[in-house]
Amino acid sequence: MAYIVTEPCVSCKYTDCVEVCPVDCFHEDETMLIIDPDECIDCAACVPVCPVEAIFEEDDVPKKWHNYIALNAERAPNLPVLTEMKEPLAKD
Repeated sequence: MAYIVTEPCVSCKYTDCVEVCPVDCFHEDETMLIIDPDECIDCAACVPVCPVEAIFEEDDVPKKWHNYIALNAERAPNLPVLTEMKEPLAKD
């Protein structure tokens, strides 16, 4: 079961998760990170390091964020892979 990046990541893009991920499953767009479910090996290393608690196992994604399951799967193949940490976006 893949892990999913959800709403709390929007407009912050912390990359602590990228640093601990053993595979290149994280992608980024302008406002958030995305996990490619086909690349995710379900290790859960990213979950405890996410400072905004935005990453969930697919079966545990809160109902209000279920749309992020499809969003991660659909968007990941079209976005650049992120392989190293970078500065997060500034929060208002």
